Amino acid sequence: MSDYYSHMNLPKPVVPALPQLELLKGQTALVTGANSGIGRAVALALGKAGANVVVNYISRSEDAESVAAEVRDSGRRAMTFRADVSDEEQVEAMFAAAIGEFGTLDILVSNAGIEKNAPFHEMTAAQWDAVMNVNLRGAFLCARQAVREFLRRGVRRDVSVAAGKIIFISSVHEVIPWAGHVNYAASKGGLMLLMKSLAQEVAEKRIRVNAIAPGAIRTPINTAAWETPEAYADLMKLVPYKRIGEVDEIGRAAAWLASDFTDYIVGSTIYMDGGMTLYPGFETGG
Repeated sequence: MSDYYSHMNLPKPVVPALPQLELLKGQTALVTGANSGIGRAVALALGKAGANVVVNYISRSEDAESVAAEVRDSGRRAMTFRADVSDEEQVEAMFAAAIGEFGTLDILVSNAGIEKNAPFHEMTAAQWDAVMNVNLRGAFLCARQAVREFLRRGVRRDVSVAAGKIIFISSVHEVIPWAGHVNYAASKGGLMLLMKSLAQEVAEKRIRVNAIAPGAIRTPINTAAWETPEAYADLMKLVPYKRIGEVDEIGRAAAWLASDFTDYIVGSTIYMDGGMTLYPGFETGG
């Protein structure tokens, strides 16, 4: 991170390490799409907070193994599992393997997501279906398996006051329209109401469901938006706080949201966007 900010001649944001409070000691988390970007940062943060971690991936197994190795270096257990989250049988097999290895699951972070962008009149049904299948169907399938396990097991009061925690990684585009990305925005809008409706349904069972909605975060998937000073300046027109976010910040928030410190947060989306959802185009009165 320091090399990037020095190269761009930008002030380096202070992103302190997660305190070693072991907020999640004795718990096991499954993170989908955890071999890179936000998913990787979340998996590592949960491990540092005390959780064992299941690292889900669909490609680049070596990256998934690297994440698992880092979790183990922090003193936790970890396993990797290749599964397409849009495939029901693969999701069921992943949860069965995770529960077989660790005994149960306490946390799901549903992070896996893709983009297949096109102007609406040129968008193919295959592009629409691919995004919906991963971003929305995949979130449904994984959350369903998590809820089934949480209901089966109930509250383990030695590790948490909740029976289980589900965190969906959404996007500011669950509320901000995005021309040229209609399938992606629609999937995230649907995810918002999946989260809220599920939270409403299972809250009485002591299952907490929430979401984190990142804005402009520096990841490999959006390199073109931040790799040059010109691109960065253009991006900052959308961000009142005038800096890009880092994946470690999302990881810290996920660890906090999965902990008992946030036990009364239910059915909420935490927007981590530097103010992007404040509609900065209106900051001078429109």
